[in-house]
Amino acid sequence: MKAAVLHEANQPLTIEEVTLQKPKAREVLVRTAYAGLCHSDLHFIEGLYPHPMPLVPGHEVAGVVEAVGSDVTYLQPGDHVIGCLSVFCGACQQCTAGRTVLCENTEVKMTPGMSRRLSWKGGEVMHQFLNLSAFAEQMLVHENALVKIDPEIPLDRATLVGCGVITGVGAVINTARVPAGSTVAVIGCGGVGLSAINGAALAGSSRIIALDTLAEKLELAKEMGATDTVLVGPGGSNTDPVQAVRELTQGGVEYAFEALGLKQTAEQSFAMLRPGGTATIIGMVPFGQKIELHGFDFLRERKIQGSSMGSNHFRTDMPRLLTLWKQGRLKLDHLISSKITLAEINEAFARLKGGHVVRQLIEFA
Repeated sequence: MKAAVLHEANQPLTIEEVTLQKPKAREVLVRTAYAGLCHSDLHFIEGLYPHPMPLVPGHEVAGVVEAVGSDVTYLQPGDHVIGCLSVFCGACQQCTAGRTVLCENTEVKMTPGMSRRLSWKGGEVMHQFLNLSAFAEQMLVHENALVKIDPEIPLDRATLVGCGVITGVGAVINTARVPAGSTVAVIGCGGVGLSAINGAALAGSSRIIALDTLAEKLELAKEMGATDTVLVGPGGSNTDPVQAVRELTQGGVEYAFEALGLKQTAEQSFAMLRPGGTATIIGMVPFGQKIELHGFDFLRERKIQGSSMGSNHFRTDMPRLLTLWKQGRLKLDHLISSKITLAEINEAFARLKGGHVVRQLIEFA
C-alpha cells in the first residue's frame, strides 16, 4: 500500500510502498477513507515530540473494515469505523476505574517503537504512529482502537470526530464538566478550539469568548457558538488577551481552554480566570517545556488541569456526537477547509502551519 512516511524531523514526508502484516488475534484491517491533518501530527513532524523513525503519521481517521483477526467479536468486514488513539484494554486499573483514555496496558496501547505491524524495503521496521498510522491506504489496528458507526454517516464528517472534535467538545463536557450558564474563554480557533467553542454552546454556557490572531477564524468561531471575540496580536486592537477577557467579564471567566499548546497561552488561560475558576490545557505544549504560574493565584482556588483527547469514552461519545450532528447541534461542516490527495500532504501541512485552514482531509480512492 501507499503511505506518507516521515524519515526525519523537519523534512518533507515521502510517499512510499509499505507492507502490513495480516490481522492477528484481536486485530482489524481497515481500508482508509479519509484522514485529517492535525497540529498534533505537526508537533512530531517538527521534532517537538520524540518518536522512533521512519514512521507513518496520522491519527484522525475513518474507514471501512476489510478483514478481522481471530477473537474479534465487535467488528466484521464492511463495518464503517472511526479510529481513535485512545485504544484501551478494558482490564487495567485505569480502564476498570472508568478512565479508558488513560489505559496503561502497553500490550494494547503500545508505546512508540513497540509495534511491528508495518514494514518496508522487504522487511525493515516501519514504525506505527499512536497505534494507528492513518496517512496510508490501509491500517492494521487493535479492535479497541475502533468504534463502529452508522453507515449512513458520511465518512468525511465522521473523520473529524476521531480527534479534533472529540478532543475539543470532550474537554468541555468530560474534563471540565462545564455547567449550564457558565462563562468560558477559548484560546485558539483551530479545529480543536472551534470544537471546544461548540462544546461550550452545547453545554449551555452563557458567555463564550473566542481568542485568535486571525480575523477569519473568529468569524468561524461565531458560527460555532462564540458570543464574543478577541483579536489578539499585531492585527488586533487587544494586545493583552487576559485584560480583554477580564474586562468583558468584569473579573475573569469561570472556565478557560487553551487549544494551541504554547507556554504563553497556557499561562494566559490561567491568568484570565476569576477566583474559583478552572483552566484546561488541551493543546500539546512542546515536550520538556515548563509552564510558570503565580503561586498566589492558587490561594483563590484557581485550578489548572490537562485533558487527554477530551477524557473520552470514544465508543460512547463518538456515536452520540454524530447524532448531535444529524440534529444540527454539532457543527462539523464548517470545519472542512479542503480535501486533498496523499501526494499533496506536504503542501497541506505548510498551509496548516500558516494557520489559515481548519481541517484538510486526505481523500483516499
